[in-house]
Amino acid sequence: MAKKFPIHPANPERICWGCDKYCPVGSLACGNGSDRTQHPAELFGDDWADWGIDAAAEPAQAKDS
Repeated sequence: MAKKFPIHPANPERICWGCDKYCPVGSLACGNGSDRTQHPAELFGDDWADWGIDAAAEPAQAKDS
């Protein structure tokens, strides 16, 4: 079972987010590369969970013509 993914972690730069192990930066256990995978908040900002795939599900507003 997958771990619950944190939306706003306190210190995302201290952890690799590449798999369900969430290893410290200095001991990457999955061997998924030499660099850690950044948390989406680091890449896209704190509002990263408010847009994306779910945003496409919202109905488009009708244009007034």
